[in-house]
Amino acid sequence: MNDPRFLLPFEQGLIDMPSSNVLVMRPVDGFGLHIFPDQTVLEQGFKPIQKTLSQAGYTVEPRAEGKFSLSLVHLTRSKVESLGNIARAARMSDGLVLVNGAKTDGIESVLKQLKKIVTVDGVISKSHGKVFWFKACALPNWEGAAAMHKNPAGFITAAGMFSSEKIDPGSARLLPHLQGLKGKGADLGAGWGWLSKQVLDLPDVTALELIEADFDALEAARQNVIDPRASFHWLDVTNLPKPRDLFDFVVSNPPFHQTRKADPDIGKAFIKTAASMLKPSGRLLMVANRHLPYEATLEQYFKRWTTLEQDGQFKIFEATRSRK
Repeated sequence: MNDPRFLLPFEQGLIDMPSSNVLVMRPVDGFGLHIFPDQTVLEQGFKPIQKTLSQAGYTVEPRAEGKFSLSLVHLTRSKVESLGNIARAARMSDGLVLVNGAKTDGIESVLKQLKKIVTVDGVISKSHGKVFWFKACALPNWEGAAAMHKNPAGFITAAGMFSSEKIDPGSARLLPHLQGLKGKGADLGAGWGWLSKQVLDLPDVTALELIEADFDALEAARQNVIDPRASFHWLDVTNLPKPRDLFDFVVSNPPFHQTRKADPDIGKAFIKTAASMLKPSGRLLMVANRHLPYEATLEQYFKRWTTLEQDGQFKIFEATRSRK
């Protein structure tokens, strides 16, 4: 939930609410957003949250542009990404920039860094975090540091994306098991596209749909996977409608958390979605961390499944003959 601390500057009369043109970056739900004017723009690139906020009647953009009277930035788990968002908010704001975050998101470090550069007009501490605000001004090139760039492996990524600086070892473990894939497939949770690129190196693959909930990661994948057989879909894998045309194969390295706490239900939902997408003869190839309990879900949605490989860190599953 958006922590209620960001409401305090308004509730205590320390900041006046503009009548229009407010930007809220990275809200995680609709809590407290009713205090902002109707013209408020929310920036949220994670599809499940974006969809929920849009359905609630808010204007939501995956990446906002324009000029605003006030900007509120909720910190993310990446300090580089958060500083980039603060710099963008300051560039796009004619008034104040508010920054809200928990200690676990690095709010103390961010505040310390801002105090070296700007005059911070106010700070409120509450609920293991802080909200502070300052007058919009030019900031260091934090936007550039947070922008997409080539990582050491030569792929376009950006701070905040999963495994942005290196090829994820789980995805790499799938590589030897891709041989023999053919026909039309899907990569569920495609990220910035490394695994999809390996799949498209196979000569018998005719089409591949990259399905990813993180808007920025999918934009990076568009640059990393330049192949006419590839198509890109900003969608929530856990809530996909059944496709009209079924697939010959699905590959996946599903996420297992949206916050700091592990959530195996995400991977279980990926398995369910994969089963609904596959032809009777279709194959699912999936990698998972060793401790995640996916076996019962595979049994529930597939008639045949096996563990192809397993060690102290990962396990590789193959599943066929989905239960419709």
